[in-house]
Amino acid sequence: MKKLLLPLLLALIGVSGGVGAGLYLKPEPVEDPLDQGHPCGDAGETEIATEEPAAAPATEERDYVKLNNQFVIPVVEDGSVTALVVMSLNVEVTAGSGPAVFAAEPKLRDGFLQDMFDHANIGGFSGNFTSGTNMRALRSELLRTAREVVGDPVTDVLIIDIVRQDS
Repeated sequence: MKKLLLPLLLALIGVSGGVGAGLYLKPEPVEDPLDQGHPCGDAGETEIATEEPAAAPATEERDYVKLNNQFVIPVVEDGSVTALVVMSLNVEVTAGSGPAVFAAEPKLRDGFLQDMFDHANIGGFSGNFTSGTNMRALRSELLRTAREVVGDPVTDVLIIDIVRQDS
């Protein structure tokens, strides 16, 4: 396990350094000479009929509510615990709806734990547990539960951290 972590850590540091250097060394944007107007003033301008692009719909403001404690889920195989999965979650809600999540947190945690236990019991945390299919299935169940408990202000459930520790 340790032999696998070192190359991944070095790759992550290298990629992060490259991205950081690229952002730091990015050249300043060059001003387009066509945006400065006609060199002859207003006399050279002709009116061209153009359609205005449709305004992008205003996106709603979102708040992210970090659930206070991590979730610990046992992975049981053949009647014994073979691994523990530890997860941290955030709940994305419409702006100003954070207090509703905190008010319902005990019931929300209970529902999330039940979803995670069910996911573990069907083998969702075995093998390649971070595959897109497994994670989408888990997220959709967590979102369904969050909407049942808190209501429409919940727009998404974000898995912030996930770690599996084998026994």
